[in-house]
Amino acid sequence: MIKGLHHNAYRCRDSEETRKFYEDFLGLPLVHSLKIGTTKTGRSANVLHTFYRLDDGSFLAFFDAPDQPFEFKRQDDFDLHIALEVAPADLKRMFERGKQEGRDTRGVSDHGFVDSIYFRDPNGYVIELTAKRPGHDAAMDPKQNGARRVLDEWEAGKHGRIRVD
Repeated sequence: MIKGLHHNAYRCRDSEETRKFYEDFLGLPLVHSLKIGTTKTGRSANVLHTFYRLDDGSFLAFFDAPDQPFEFKRQDDFDLHIALEVAPADLKRMFERGKQEGRDTRGVSDHGFVDSIYFRDPNGYVIELTAKRPGHDAAMDPKQNGARRVLDEWEAGKHGRIRVD
């Protein structure tokens, strides 16, 4: 039934500063911009919806809605991050480019099945670029990795690990 991801959509502070990061820095072409003056339910709106194409045909999209309040905050990796796959050579190149441009650049992190680097976009979102390592497909195969068993064990012991601050 589900064929794949069409797009993920996020709020942005400013469409042009967002475009500079996603198009100029990451190389994702801006392929569609849609002004929304009235929603399909008849509400008045002042929104720009932009779409950036990934090589697999899916999109990252953003809503610039300056008249609507939204709390932009610096995201923690565990709260929210967007992971985009790149080739290993591109991972190294983008790491070096991020450092040269003075961007908040972290990594390279060896996760066993992928290597990752991290940036922050102008909206505070964590952007992860990740390159598959040998053994990636086996690591992501639930028949080999015991994903359900690990989840069940986590759930069974979770209440003893919850911190109350």
